[in-house]
Amino acid sequence: MLEPLRQGLPPLDPAAVSSAASCALPARYEAVREARQFTRRTLDQWDMGERFDDVCLVVSELVTNALRHALPAGHARVPEQTPPVRLHLMRWTERLVCAVRDPSHDSPVAQDSDDFSAESGRGLFLVDSFADSWGWHPLAGTLHGKVVWALFRLPHPTQSDPVE
Repeated sequence: MLEPLRQGLPPLDPAAVSSAASCALPARYEAVREARQFTRRTLDQWDMGERFDDVCLVVSELVTNALRHALPAGHARVPEQTPPVRLHLMRWTERLVCAVRDPSHDSPVAQDSDDFSAESGRGLFLVDSFADSWGWHPLAGTLHGKVVWALFRLPHPTQSDPVE
């Protein structure tokens, strides 16, 4: 059920891309709060504030997983020129994608747990529950690591909506 898709995003029409934003996140847990604040500002700018709760939960889980599982031991104590984690938000006409890039090549793994009172280990279960689809793919070329993404379908604009 929670097997991540080791593939790129589903086909998206490049002509329908309307907005994109990204931010670099430092290797510290406060970055999760920074990611939520960035997501809030971005969705407000895109007039999508009503989607904030679901999107923010998924962003928090993806960033937390990147910080917890994708950084080498001791990485947070070593200052670097390039922050190791990056959050990307991309909006198409009918889809919103949240993608988190990290330096690990390891596949994200959903933990099997029947303990619903546990305080950790359910992040990918939440991503699977709140997003319409999710997956990951390794980076290519000179980039190292992977991208874990979650896709949200957006309401189809009706023809009765005013054209801006």
